Amino acid sequence: MIDKDKYGPWAFVAGGSEGVGAGFAEELAMAGLNLVLLARKPGPLEETAATARAHGVEVRTLALDLLADDAVERIRETTADLEVGLLIFNAGANTYGHEFVTGDLDACRRVLTLNIDRQLELSQIFGAPMRERGRGGIILLGSLAGFVGAEHMSIYAAAKAFGRVFAEGLWLEMAGHGVDVLHLVLGVTRTPAMERAGLDFDLPGLDAADPYAVAREGLDHLSDGPIRVAGGNHALAAGRAGFPRAEIVRSASAEARAMMGRR
Repeated sequence: MIDKDKYGPWAFVAGGSEGVGAGFAEELAMAGLNLVLLARKPGPLEETAATARAHGVEVRTLALDLLADDAVERIRETTADLEVGLLIFNAGANTYGHEFVTGDLDACRRVLTLNIDRQLELSQIFGAPMRERGRGGIILLGSLAGFVGAEHMSIYAAAKAFGRVFAEGLWLEMAGHGVDVLHLVLGVTRTPAMERAGLDFDLPGLDAADPYAVAREGLDHLSDGPIRVAGGNHALAAGRAGFPRAEIVRSASAEARAMMGRR
């Protein structure tokens, strides 16, 4: 069980309504941490909140699109009276897939806003008080996509690479202040979002991770930063980070096309 004296009394989970986020919510509730859950869709958000409340903890919900202009201010207002000892940023997603040079630059910027700007803003909002208190934890969700470029998702992959390197630096800065930082890298995970994106989970040889198992793994290894590659994908991540790059990039792109049913 996670130590609520170090990481409590409240945890903030961005992207906390389904999949890995719901797994984090339930695991933290079972450990006795109160929760602030943020997600876009009110229905799944309230269902996850109800499951967490059944464990006897307080839960606040915030149905909010992080791309909204007032998103950060509303988060500040909702948590102003709380001592948040754990931040989980699970909200990054690829909101726009297109060839870059013929694409919509504003749509590309929205991918960066969600995956980079909001991650930085929430890490500072909650990380600064943790540093002052001398305890706490930050888990930033990443992706194997951040280890290699990919066609039609070059901006998303680059944003995930940014998140990984940012987490390493933040881990160094917070280590002397009692705050743990972990970049939890996800591989293929059986989540509703991946199903909606059209991922073929029945592809031969595809080993999709269970989202609740991934959440437990992240919490179990929160103090083992800066990077944890979840679901047994360490060798795959190491291979994608290697050299020479051309063949690695081509191979990873072919795998992605196969999983999404594209040629």
